[in-house]
Amino acid sequence: MTHSFAAMLAGEVRSRRAVLRLTQHDLAQLAGVSERFVRFVEQGKPSVQLDSLVAVLETLGLELKIAARTSPAARALAGPPAENSAEQ
Repeated sequence: MTHSFAAMLAGEVRSRRAVLRLTQHDLAQLAGVSERFVRFVEQGKPSVQLDSLVAVLETLGLELKIAARTSPAARALAGPPAENSAEQ
């Protein structure tokens, strides 16, 4: 996880937990993870175990989505745009 993603995720988890009025201990118990793990997520630790993270997110009613994005690296890997063969 990049630092900015970890920080964003930490904020979302903290906010959602507060809305649900759960303590870190409550969340850990409900998600089946350690309280220490919940603390790490909320502190934005850049390396966490994915299956445990998903359990925490599911418990909070949140989901992790993967979406394609345009970045210089992604554009370089994709190569030049395909020409429209319908134009003649």
